[in-house]
Amino acid sequence: MVTRVMVLVIDGLGVGALPDAAEYGHANPHTLSHLADAVGGLTLPTLEGLGLGHITGIRGVRTMSQPEACFGRLGFLSKGVDSMAAYWEMAGHITTEAVPQYPNGFPSDVVAVLEQVFGRKVIGNRCASDLAMVHECEAEHLSSGALIIWTDGRRTCHVAAHEKAMRRDDLFQRCRDARKLLKNPWGIWRVSAHPLVGDAGALKFGPQPREFVVEPPVPTMFDVLNRASQILVGVGRVSDLFSGRGLTSSLPVGPWGALLTEVTKMLKKVPRGLIVAGLDVLESDTAQSATALHDFDRRLPGLLEQLRPGDLLVLTGNHGRDITQEGQVPTREYVPLLVTGPKLAQGVHLGIRTSAADLGHTIVEALLGEQLPVGESFLDALRAG
Repeated sequence: MVTRVMVLVIDGLGVGALPDAAEYGHANPHTLSHLADAVGGLTLPTLEGLGLGHITGIRGVRTMSQPEACFGRLGFLSKGVDSMAAYWEMAGHITTEAVPQYPNGFPSDVVAVLEQVFGRKVIGNRCASDLAMVHECEAEHLSSGALIIWTDGRRTCHVAAHEKAMRRDDLFQRCRDARKLLKNPWGIWRVSAHPLVGDAGALKFGPQPREFVVEPPVPTMFDVLNRASQILVGVGRVSDLFSGRGLTSSLPVGPWGALLTEVTKMLKKVPRGLIVAGLDVLESDTAQSATALHDFDRRLPGLLEQLRPGDLLVLTGNHGRDITQEGQVPTREYVPLLVTGPKLAQGVHLGIRTSAADLGHTIVEALLGEQLPVGESFLDALRAG
């Protein structure tokens, strides 16, 4: 019997193109494979032992004869390529609304709303990766105080400001206000606030950014399990992406290593229920991404050793972030599905799951909640012998 579930979601951990990737302008994306090729191979013995090599070909990662985990791939049916849609689908809601397209930045009427809300000029305004936009605009931002904005090309608006230009709490409040105004008719569902720190030439993102997101329009696994009186903990961006709804407690965004340490500590404090953690392990630089993945792999055994009978641990992603694609924006990819725990089956191929909602359905069934309306459980495949 499963009494506690932990889900680690690594941002951007893609393992190959979804069938509709071309519709999103992504030509054969494969985050892990292309990263491994770029650095001459990855060394991930822990993930290798769990069965990562059975999911897809990755230079340096072997296929084990007896994987310690069950393995497969999660796909996505939701429209869009962003964390919000991915996490919502994992939790049981498939987003079918048409996704707005902003490949060249936001139109003038959106810019006008943003400048009204923030009370100052905005600069940047194009589809770009986070670091690229900040480096491009930092001189003008520091000299004029104009806010830096950019987009993923779709329904997310990113806003960055140095703490000397705008206080953190003021930035957060204005981003919250902007999200409410930008939903209709522009379809912008998420405004991400990025406080900046550091001096000219060395700006970097500060700790604990915030995301202001519309609430899921239907009950998710958090709502269902809350009604079942389970303990529900969101770590990192999870609380923001669900507007805190259904969660018992949350831990804000921070460095992935610190969050992984906190999740490991939680295993001694949270006796039952569900812990979902969003971890930003991958970097914009290939060498740094490889180093971070290697570090994650070295630290993962410390968590695995804390698992007890009744625990179920899931390792997955939310989308891809292929270095070979222009702009280093999220890419339309499958994500890995690795599931392990004491007394659970090992080496079972869970297949290619058409929808990430299968994960939410499985979690809810394991923790004895009401059935979700979408998804197909794979819990039976996890039961040993």
